[in-house]
Amino acid sequence: MSRKSGRNADGTFAEGNPGKPKGTRHRVTRAVLDLLDGEAEKLTGKAVEMALGGDATALRLCLERIAPPRKDAPVQFELPAMEGAEDAAKAAGAVLEAVASGELTPTEGAHVMALIEAYRRTLETTDIEKRLRELEAQK
Repeated sequence: MSRKSGRNADGTFAEGNPGKPKGTRHRVTRAVLDLLDGEAEKLTGKAVEMALGGDATALRLCLERIAPPRKDAPVQFELPAMEGAEDAAKAAGAVLEAVASGELTPTEGAHVMALIEAYRRTLETTDIEKRLRELEAQK
């Protein structure tokens, strides 16, 4: 154990050392926040002024705060109903067709395929449980 850090050789906290209290911030972060304290309005005004003056970086910063980049967007395309696990193949074919035609991006297609696979597994598990109950009832 290192006396300076209060940690064991494997990096965990030594007995009797709970670490920093929850919510504690790094001293550099605290120092920066102290410097900026009370200046948010002036800094925001300056960023807007620079953006209006044509500064592309300031403009991007302001726009990202007004309308942050979307991380996810809904997708709409025709997908056949899935009432059984075998319908997953039809749904997967529809997704591939949508990607091939440009209706969906490959990434969107992959995400939809993951949803289809999860739903297929759910249907399959439900079917297996139903069959198992029927077999047990026959005994």
